Amino acid sequence: MKDFTAVYIPVGVPTFHLESARDLFERSMKLLRSADPSFVFPDDMLLSVDAMSEYISGLEPDLIVFQDLTFANSAYMSEVIRRFDCPVLLWALREPVIDGTRLRLNSLTGAYSAANAMRSYGRTGYEYVFGSPEEVSVKDRVQACVKAARIKKEMQSLILASVGEPPQGFDFGRAHESELKEVFGASLVSIPVADMIERARSYTDDACSAYIERSFALAAGLSKTPENNLRDHARLYRAYSEYISENGIGALASRCWPDYFTDYGTPVCAVLSMLNDDGTAAACEADVYGALSMWTGMKLSGSPVFFGDPVSLNEEENSLTFWHCGTAACTLARRDTGAVTGVHPNRKIGPAMDFGCEAFPEATVFRIGREPDGSYRFFILEGEALDKPKQFTGTSIVIKTTAPVREAVEKSVLDGFEPHFVVMKGHHAETLKALARMFGFKAFVY
Repeated sequence: MKDFTAVYIPVGVPTFHLESARDLFERSMKLLRSADPSFVFPDDMLLSVDAMSEYISGLEPDLIVFQDLTFANSAYMSEVIRRFDCPVLLWALREPVIDGTRLRLNSLTGAYSAANAMRSYGRTGYEYVFGSPEEVSVKDRVQACVKAARIKKEMQSLILASVGEPPQGFDFGRAHESELKEVFGASLVSIPVADMIERARSYTDDACSAYIERSFALAAGLSKTPENNLRDHARLYRAYSEYISENGIGALASRCWPDYFTDYGTPVCAVLSMLNDDGTAAACEADVYGALSMWTGMKLSGSPVFFGDPVSLNEEENSLTFWHCGTAACTLARRDTGAVTGVHPNRKIGPAMDFGCEAFPEATVFRIGREPDGSYRFFILEGEALDKPKQFTGTSIVIKTTAPVREAVEKSVLDGFEPHFVVMKGHHAETLKALARMFGFKAFVY
């Protein structure tokens, strides 16, 4: 896949105050250079449709920042739309001087003209920002759009894997290869659980020694795991790791119960945990859209994310606890306990992770949801991860939400969202809203 390319298209006409326009042109380029090194810039302001057409000829943008340096009629944007089908950030500039004399730029009217042209062509998923290059809101919007466009681009080369099918009653995580490709550009490969178990059983103990060492380096408590379960864990860890490497997989959704308990005798929980530490988004219960949500969160936060169920509501604290059986990445563990292993809370077989997650001041809860009609939507909720010990057997994280938590829960239940969510470090609502619009999805912000 070609490298990500962002293109700056600053347009205008020569009948306005070009000294003011040139100043903003140079200041805008400074901002964009600091936002992302991929930006392509013209040698000068584009003061005619012909000049703009010559500049954009041969470019293959993944994001366009279309800026009205001065007023420009809809012919400019119409030509851009005719050539490109990629995310657009429309930027209108603040008037530099209001002194009762000449209107220097009339940029805002130009933005209306450009927006009207996009809507006329059916392009409604564009972004918009108003202000001067030094304004924080402008910087934040540019950065959010660049991040979102980068993720959209990277999804086109993403390979997801499904290990087995979702358990009964968990069909919300089931995905179809053709649909993922058409909507997200991502590819889906699959392998039956029985084939993965057969692969794991084919390894000798000596062939898996490195995976034993890696496991002990990541987590405490493994010495209490029965020897046969520890060896089977290492075999499974190698089987998943090599399957990921052989197929270039970036995100994985694995069936877990009952197969790994009944047919293999050792859970996959700790394996999925460590795969997340190794850089592969790994979800349990064969939730492919959960795995895609995890991958998105890892790209935004630059670190492993938590995957789990909303299980406990505390109105006094305005918090919501997310929990799962024991698949959280080891690097998410509280520093005072570290990543501790134990047994699965229901099946009483190990190893499975058993710890509370560390606190961090900014958190985003996220989910890519699918409607019955085949359309998609985003769940977005911001808050902070509290300094809390393990809440239940398994792995847990407690999020104090920015919004009233009971209201957020009630609304999202009534909206019918799936029961699996991702918790990532940082506040990413603006980027996720931009990404939703780039895909044409609805964003549910709670």
